[in-house]
This record gives sequence, structure tokens and C-alpha cells, in this order.
Amino acid sequence: MMLIEEEEGLAAYRRRIADAQHLLGIETRAHERRGLPLCLEARELQLAQRDADGREHRLVPAAGAAWQRMRAAAADAGIRLHLVSAFRSFDYQIELIRRELAQGLAIAEICQSSACPGYSEHHTGRAIDIDTPDLPGLSERFEDTAAFAWLQAHAGAFGFTLSYPRGNAAGYVYEPWHWLYGRDGAVLHEPHF
Repeated sequence: MMLIEEEEGLAAYRRRIADAQHLLGIETRAHERRGLPLCLEARELQLAQRDADGREHRLVPAAGAAWQRMRAAAADAGIRLHLVSAFRSFDYQIELIRRELAQGLAIAEICQSSACPGYSEHHTGRAIDIDTPDLPGLSERFEDTAAFAWLQAHAGAFGFTLSYPRGNAAGYVYEPWHWLYGRDGAVLHEPHF
């Protein structure tokens, strides 16, 4: 049974989502109709990787440890994996969408590749975006790399699954670079208020 303060915290979070949707021009409940789970922000994060520019990528401890094991196993197989993105806060997700709007993209187009704040798996501290020196940056062509082939064969053993394959039910564009640790719905709905 959910505690009163958790229920109140969840209600406040849903109000925050509604405010963000209004601010960004996202149709109310559009993400719920697409069957996207509510994603709460992780509370406990740790450094998972620092990139060449010094940017820190953070994950919840279990996902961070799994990432380190997976990255080491890939390296042993001659595959170099790098984090491009990990935890993203609710407010950072708003800023990402604002930048895309400022570039002239329509909100409907943006919502095919960027989740509304409150529905991004990155909020959970369990989602990672990966690239490789073979093909730096986030591109559908990532599926043609040895890194992607290795991930398809081995990521499950480390608890990671591909979130948005071709034709995914969520209606997102194909993202071969986006992987989620701990697929069960409980990880996305963990009360933390």
C-alpha cells in the first residue's frame, strides 16, 4: 500500500508534468495514450563515466555497476563503448525540448524522439545512450556497428534491453543506441517522495 506522502508526492509530480506539457505545447495525456510509463527521477546517483570533455554521466548504483561490467566485457571482446547520455533531470528534459522547438521543429515531431518530462527513461537513472569510436554520435547507423551486434548478443546478460526497436509500441523512432537497465515496470515507478 502506498503511503499518504507518496500519494501526495505522486500527485504533485503529475501536476508538474501537466504544467510542463502546457508550457511545451504537448497534448495532455498524449504519452499516457501511447502507453508510456511514468518515470520518476532517481534519488541516488553515482558517477558511471566521465567523457573526454569532462562531462559526468550518472546512473543509479545498480545500473552504474552493470554498465561498468558490460563496458569491461565489451572491451575484452575488442569493442569500445562510450556513454553519450545517462541520467537526465525533469528540468533538463524541458530544456532539451525547448532547444528543439527553437530550432523550428514541431512538437509532434519532437515527441517521436524525445519524451515529455516525466516520461523519459533517463529520469530513472537506468537508461543509457551509447556510441562507439566506429560511429560517434547518435545515429540509426549505430545498428551497423560491431558494438551494436555485441550489445544485441550480450547486453541482456548485464540486465540491459533495447528500449525502442523498430516499430516499437511507444511510437518512438528507432533508437539502437538507447538501452535500459532493469526492464520491469517497478523500476520506473519506484515511489521516492
